[in-house]
Parts: sequence; structure tokens; C-alpha cells
Amino acid sequence: MPMTKTLYAAYAGHLSAALDALEQAGVLPAGLPRTNVTVEPPRDTSHGDLATNAAMVLAKGSGTNPRALAEALVAELVKVPGITSAEIAGPGFINLRLADGAWIDELRAIAALGADYGRSNLGGGSTVNVEYVSANPTGPMHMGHCRGAVVGDALATLLEWSGHKVIREYYVNDAGAQVDVLARSAHVRYREALGETVGEIPEGLYPGEYLIPAGLALAAEFGDKYAAAPESEWLVLFRTRAVAAMLAMIKDDLALLGIHHDLFSSEAELQAARKPEEAEKWLRAQDLVYDGQLEAPKGKTIEDWEPVELPLFRSTKFGDDQDRPIKKSSGEWTYFGADLAYHFQKAQSADALVDIWGADHAGTVKRIKAAVAAMTGAKGKPTPFEVKLVQMVQLMKGGQPFKMSKRSGNFVTLADVVEMVGKDVVRFTMLTRKPDAQMDFDFDKVVEASKDNPVFYVQYAHARIRSNLRKGAEAGIAPSDEHLDLLGAEEMELLKVAAQFPRLVESAAVAREPHRIAFYLYDLAGAFHSFYNVGNDRPEKRFIVIQDQAVTSARLFLAAQIGQLVRNGLAILGVEAVEEM
Repeated sequence: MPMTKTLYAAYAGHLSAALDALEQAGVLPAGLPRTNVTVEPPRDTSHGDLATNAAMVLAKGSGTNPRALAEALVAELVKVPGITSAEIAGPGFINLRLADGAWIDELRAIAALGADYGRSNLGGGSTVNVEYVSANPTGPMHMGHCRGAVVGDALATLLEWSGHKVIREYYVNDAGAQVDVLARSAHVRYREALGETVGEIPEGLYPGEYLIPAGLALAAEFGDKYAAAPESEWLVLFRTRAVAAMLAMIKDDLALLGIHHDLFSSEAELQAARKPEEAEKWLRAQDLVYDGQLEAPKGKTIEDWEPVELPLFRSTKFGDDQDRPIKKSSGEWTYFGADLAYHFQKAQSADALVDIWGADHAGTVKRIKAAVAAMTGAKGKPTPFEVKLVQMVQLMKGGQPFKMSKRSGNFVTLADVVEMVGKDVVRFTMLTRKPDAQMDFDFDKVVEASKDNPVFYVQYAHARIRSNLRKGAEAGIAPSDEHLDLLGAEEMELLKVAAQFPRLVESAAVAREPHRIAFYLYDLAGAFHSFYNVGNDRPEKRFIVIQDQAVTSARLFLAAQIGQLVRNGLAILGVEAVEEM
């Protein structure tokens, strides 16, 4: 992968060299940690092009005050080619202004790197396991799963752009009571396929029509062998076949969104391999599991509640509010007990773990993080583990809640939504708000041609750029970097927004927040549209000025690179850029 030091990284390097010079001069003691030193755009762009907090961060360790250190640092920074001024603000922040040539060099870097502009080796090749979706294999994907699926997939791509190796994993919950219900539901559809009139699906079973194909397949494979047979003869068999059918359906549904996992891990296989028992044995040896009794439920009286001795994990040692059982009184593993073993297994092949969960699982975050910290930290540093919570999506149309799907029985399927508005609209829209914020998905709004619709606004910017490049070609004018010195102040402002992309990708990856890319693309599109609209009132500012081919070639070169950035950002989000609208 081609790597070039982009503008923010280059000036971070210049700052580091200036700090080295102060160390050599004895102004700074050697070896002061610089981890928290930043080079970033100032909050107010009128203050300059770049800002650094170096003097604020390093002053205490150097035994001086921030402003005095800033003055010494400014004396070094003004020596750097490309820096036209360095000014101290407030108690010791330093604002830098750059020559236009520095930004033009970055424009050429965008052109040189093309589809790789924004990639970095920040992750150093470390492996991150991102587990997302992990819906129960009991039916098709619905819109309750969609947001987490998109967030997880975009995060995985974002981490790859930042130099990580990524394992995309789906944890199949195929060992709980819900898959027995699935098997019984499939048996009803199996009998129906054999010609029996089954009537209304019994309460407690899955009523959706999506199980009809599974019933037909079972009838074709087994005939009437299990039609009247006792449940004990067919439950495990039908469970296996039905889960396989549902997983195939889930994979097809996810493929509609362009989502493909590297690994599908089975809870049933995990338990068959006795991994939870191994985890329990290991935890007991570390005195992290003991046999004890749960406290009675607080705030209410349950008449038939009796204290039962259970194996409890000492999650209070890791910040949880009470110790948690890893087994039920029946001897079955709790969800927590199975998850504990599963995460320990994942940590064997990854340097860091990220789980994308629905917000309804918020109550289990503390305990599973405690378990992972305990199990991976016993022989050294714990494996970094984060849980990102995703809120549900409220489906709307015309300002009213959207009606249910017939195919599912009681929910709107992902396939229904993709068919209505398309993959790209769904994916981008799911990233237009922070995942932990509530979201309304209005079928009318997401296809609206207005600035208020981020999907349209970003795609329209790319389509406008492609249109201007085509018009330039028709006029015999190609994008060229030969006359970039003719670009003016308005073009520079657009370029400054563009140059933030690499640092934005890195910061989004560190924060595990892919929605930042969508936010950036909206800002970039806004900057582009603003410049474009200047030409409506000032014809000399249009991208194509036929009578001035030098300026036109330079502006088309700028436009082409903005278009490249839109494509790069959309690629991280899993969205295709449109050529025309």
C-alpha cells in the first residue's frame, strides 16, 4: 500500500523536530512523554490553519510556564518552511498559518495516492475482532438488526484503513431455548408441507411465512417419517436443519447490504467442545469463581423465591455491582457463562475485541468486560475490549409508524427496506447519527432531494463533480496541476477541509466511531457546494471558465480530488458514489 506523509502528519513531524531542538538546547528535559501533544485545526478557523497544545502539555514537566515554553517553541517553528506565522493564544496554545504552497502540495498528494489517500499504518498490523449483528438464528434480518450491522461493518473497514487486520465475526446463539422453539415451528411447517391443515400457528411459536421453505425442504428430505413422531425423535435434527436454513437466509439478507462476515462462531459448538467448563475451571483456579447464593431481588417480594447455591463470577472485583452466576440452577449455562467462554476464545486470536450490541443489552456490559479483563489479564496486560451500544431505529413513512411485514409475521425485514430505498441509502442513513442516539428512519425523508438529507447532499456533490469533469472534457480541458498557483482564497478554504480526511480517519478509528466519516463527508460536501454556488453570482468563480483554460484546469484538478475523497469516505461506509443524479 503506498504511504505518503500527509499534511497534518508532516507538521506533527516538524513540531517534533522543534521539540527535539529545545531538548538539545536544554529548554526541555529529555524524555518528556509527548503522547498528548496534538496538531489539529483550530476551533476557530480565523485563528490560523493549525494549532498545537505542546506548550500546555509539556510546561509542567519542563519546570516552566506554558507561555514561556510557547515563546521558545514559536522561535523554532517559524524556521520551518511552509509556516508563515506562529502566534501564541491564551495561556499557551500556538496557532500556525501555512503558505498556500503547503496546501497545494497536499492536493497533489491526494492525486498521487488516489484511492489510498486516508489509509495509514496506525494499527501496525494488530488484529481486531469486530463482532456485530449476532442475531438469534430464528428468522430473517429485521430493521432492529440493521443499524448494528452497518455500524459494525463500517467500523471493520475503518479499522482496516487504519492499518489493522480485522476479523469480522458473527456469534450464532444456537444453544438456547429459542432454537428449540424454532425447531417446533419448523415442524409445524413440515406437517403443513405434507398436506396437513395446521390452521393458525400455535402461540409461542414463530408465525412468519419465512419458515414455509424450511418445512418444504424437510418434507422433501424425510417424507412423513416425523409427522406423528414424538418430539424427542426429531427435535435435535429439525433444530440443526432449521438453524442452517435461517443462517443461509441471514447471510443472504446481510449480502443485500454488502455485509459478509469472516467467521460464524456457534454457541452450540462452543458448548459441545466444553469451552465453558474449561473457563470455569480456569477461573476457579484464579479464585474468580466460587459457589455462593444470589441476594434476594430488591424492592419486591417473590413468594416462591428460594436461595440456591450457584457458581458465581467475582465481577464486583472489576466494577460490577454484584457477582454474577455462570450457571442456572438447572445446570445449564447462563448467557453470561457461555459468553464468558466465547470471549476468552476470541481473545486467543486477536489483539483487541469490539462488540456491537443493541442498547437493550446495556445491563450486561459491566459483567462481560469484567470477565474479559479477568481472563485475559491473568498472564499480563488484559486484551482491550469495548462494547458499542446501538439504539433501535423507529421506522416512519409520511410521519407515521411504518406497517408490519407479512413475510415476517411481526416485524419489518431488512430485505423489505433495501428493496424500497436501496443499499446505499440504508447504509449511509444508519451512520448519520451517533449509534447510541435514537433514530427515526423516514422512508420519505431518506430519498428527499434536499440539503437536509445527508445521503443526497453527499452524493449530489460527487455527481456535480463528475458532471463538471465531463463538461470540461467536452470543452477539451483536462484537470491539471500545472497552474495550481492560480487557485484563490475560496479554493484554499475547500482544500483545507479536504486535507483533514487522513487525520479524521485515524481519530475515528481510535474512537471506534465510523459515523465521524459520514459527518465529515457532509461537511466536505457542504464546503464544495458553497464554493460551487459562488459561481452562480460570480461567473469567474465557476469551475469551468472557457476563456481561461489555465484556471479551469486547476479547478477541475481540485474538483477531481474532492471527488476522490468523497469516494474514499463512502468506501469506508460501504456506499457507492453516483456518477449522475
